[in-house]
Amino acid sequence: MSSVKIAVAMSGGVDSSVAALLATKDNKNALGVTMSVFEGASEQDSIDAAAVAKRLGFEHITLDLSAEFADTVMRYFADSYIAGETPNPCVFCNKAIKFGVLFDRVNALSCDIIATGHYARTKKDASGRILLEKAVFTEKDQSYVLWQLSQSQLASARFPLGEYTKPQVREIAAEYGFASSDRPDSQDICFVPDGNYRRFIEEFTGRIFPEGDFVGTDGKLWGRHNGLIGYTIGQRKGLGISAPAPLYVIRKDVEENRVYLGAHEELFSKRVELRNINLIAVEKLDAPLRVTAKTRYSQKESAATLIQTGESTAVLEFDEPQRAVTCGQSAVFFSGDTVVGGGIIM
Repeated sequence: MSSVKIAVAMSGGVDSSVAALLATKDNKNALGVTMSVFEGASEQDSIDAAAVAKRLGFEHITLDLSAEFADTVMRYFADSYIAGETPNPCVFCNKAIKFGVLFDRVNALSCDIIATGHYARTKKDASGRILLEKAVFTEKDQSYVLWQLSQSQLASARFPLGEYTKPQVREIAAEYGFASSDRPDSQDICFVPDGNYRRFIEEFTGRIFPEGDFVGTDGKLWGRHNGLIGYTIGQRKGLGISAPAPLYVIRKDVEENRVYLGAHEELFSKRVELRNINLIAVEKLDAPLRVTAKTRYSQKESAATLIQTGESTAVLEFDEPQRAVTCGQSAVFFSGDTVVGGGIIM
């Protein structure tokens, strides 16, 4: 038996169940861990995860991280929307909770490694630096949501699914009789399963967000909006206004409580300023670097030049204009399959 004790983050779903199987095939010195992170989370998830752990021959526990989750991820989500941004809570959760608070808790239980069901890979380069790489199955690649991880976090992380396709994972789950083998993938933010961000933010903060003006980028008044938190850049539907040509949300002004509307072509930009950058492949950039990059999870990568402008700031200059670049979202940059790093769009 290996002397290294491995923790496996288990949600009860197919990906984390198969990750647990693969991570512990040659090492039963393991601990299955399910996080309870918000009120109303399914108890069945923990029951399913415990059943998988028992089947695989190792202990399972459930940790209540709801207070930490609310103080970090939920607070970050609400504060970002209130500031006029559109956040990536999953990106923040991976750094602050899964590979932060959760790892600290299991590390105190003598676990040196934490495995998750993310579709991604890591490897060590010649200098000893830990690199984050895309999954072999690019359709499910989740390296985008892991860009904030530090070198120490990546060194402790294992991603057993990085070399597998989703159909292969489902096949393995079915072969072992896991109840989750045919369960559909979750598409929503876990703590807002109905997608009603406005209701969540109002309930979480106890605030009601006032109406304000819809204003054209040319200064024309188009009507009243129902509160800034209900709109995002690029939105066309649900504005509740009548115009002779389609109008889109171009930007939001928190101080003026205004939503600015304009034509489709006004959504495009080539220069993207970033804050809170985290470089993974290198310690810093001494010169502009050619990369491919994307400014949202579902987007295809586009050619760009990355320029570091400060210790925690950078600029992406895209070769072709990008649509609806949105403050608060993550821009992630790649060199082939390797994640160079990422930053928060300003």
